[in-house]
Amino acid sequence: MNAMDVVRFGHLTLLGTLEPSAMDVIDRPGACGNWSVKDIVAHLGSYELVLIGILDEVSGDGSSTILDQYRDLGPEFNDAEVIKRRDQDFDGVLNELNRAHGTVLERLSTFTPERLGFGGTIPWYGDEYSLDDLLVYMYYGHKREHAAQIAVFREAGSAKR
Repeated sequence: MNAMDVVRFGHLTLLGTLEPSAMDVIDRPGACGNWSVKDIVAHLGSYELVLIGILDEVSGDGSSTILDQYRDLGPEFNDAEVIKRRDQDFDGVLNELNRAHGTVLERLSTFTPERLGFGGTIPWYGDEYSLDDLLVYMYYGHKREHAAQIAVFREAGSAKR
């Protein structure tokens, strides 16, 4: 598996659904539950920050506050992080996501394919799982799922015009 490609393509797929010309529904709730498109982007930005924490922890650089919060809060983490970003505009949450994504790519480039594929490096995620597994399921799949939700929501918004 090429982890860099997986992470990059997941992000590009998401960005493709955020084209400005079709974003007149950006603040409207309902894209994912009561979340708006902006809320989804804020949520994904917080997950990207969690990934930085995961990569740092596996590298031996210790845990991060946001990673600790992710593990401690469980499902409440998602809404808490979206609420933290409610006062930001769309460009602000998108910029945070993109900056964090750039940091993820930098950190990820320090890992060998063997280290990424080695099981048991993230026991809190599952003893048998590797970073490659986490990247595919928790990041690539997650972004693809939300990108699809955004695309459907945009289409529904366009049909109402």
